[in-house]
Amino acid sequence: GNTAPWRRSESSKFLLIVVGSVCFMLILYQYVAPGVINFGSPHGYFTEEDEGDIFPTPDPHYVKKYYFPVRDLERTIDFQIKGEDVIVFLHIQKTGGTTFGRHLVQNVRLEVPCDCRPGQKKCTCYRPNRKETWLFSRFSTGWSCGLHADWTELTNCVPGVLNKKENKQKNQRKFYYITLLRDPLSRYLSEWRHVQRGATWKTSLHMCDGRTPTPEELPSCYEGSDWSGCTLQQFMDCPYNLANNRQVRMLADLSLVGCYNMSTVPEKKRAQLLLESAKKNLRDMAFFGLTEYQRKTQFLFERTFRLRFIRPFMQYNSTRAAGVDLDNVQRIEELNELDMELYDYAKDLFQQRYQYTRHLWPSRSRQSLVSTLEEGEAGSRLPTEDYMNQIINRW
Repeated sequence: GNTAPWRRSESSKFLLIVVGSVCFMLILYQYVAPGVINFGSPHGYFTEEDEGDIFPTPDPHYVKKYYFPVRDLERTIDFQIKGEDVIVFLHIQKTGGTTFGRHLVQNVRLEVPCDCRPGQKKCTCYRPNRKETWLFSRFSTGWSCGLHADWTELTNCVPGVLNKKENKQKNQRKFYYITLLRDPLSRYLSEWRHVQRGATWKTSLHMCDGRTPTPEELPSCYEGSDWSGCTLQQFMDCPYNLANNRQVRMLADLSLVGCYNMSTVPEKKRAQLLLESAKKNLRDMAFFGLTEYQRKTQFLFERTFRLRFIRPFMQYNSTRAAGVDLDNVQRIEELNELDMELYDYAKDLFQQRYQYTRHLWPSRSRQSLVSTLEEGEAGSRLPTEDYMNQIINRW
């Protein structure tokens, strides 16, 4: 009869160890895998104002400004990643293109993801069936057509560069151009701050009609190696500043106006031709996004190319005209009059495309989104990893 108390104390010790271990594991799990179970977590895939749907509801009171036929709104591409299709990303400075470019190489759910090695600037984005690239962009092919190559440069250069890289003549490739636009005032100020910190894009080629511009056609705004420390006033006062109407210039076909030779076409006519060309090229692109609308940009890209992103796009608060007085705001808007007009047009086209596409793809409930993820994406990473950690670790 003396064994009972001994057994009791042994079993309570054992119970204590089990309970302790379970608690320890739970605490550990909280740290190691935040948000994997809880879909409502801050890093969860489905956190958005709109219950269970990460994409905003179209604004029912939206008033259309321009008339667009269905062919300009309808954008569904049967993207043949195993075929000859190539996405070409036209990256305009200070439009959020670096973040978007990283999404393209690191955040698209693919059969064979891009291979991004730590410490390397470029990733290898091969087709699943052969060693040829499906993406032409800074983080995949590098600046193969020059630093921040524009529409004029890319359309004349991409096919040849790919033929050379892949060592073959291919005329059956299909190119799908994509770009991002940003509110011109924010973009201009962002470029000024960037230049003020010492950035230059002086290695850009500005190729057009088979040659680069002469120093007379494209004078420099500064002497010396860069323009660091320049004031907003100095930045605005330089008449050849390429920041002025940058978005229109980089989307237009510059050969229509004699490239950088200003004496070919009278100024007013030149401006009108550039704006019309930029609008046409933007409209005809496979896709464009707006920095100010990250989630809508994600939605439209996914529906256009039938590709899915692993982690949702984050909306960064606009740094717009913080600390800039109204006179300067007005001056910047005048200097960027063409960009303002293009952006107004682009914003309307973007909102109309979003509304049109949202009607084709009605809002799915949280449950069906979860089940689609589980069905189709078994074996791939859960879309709930901490997004910023990912970027920090990768880069």
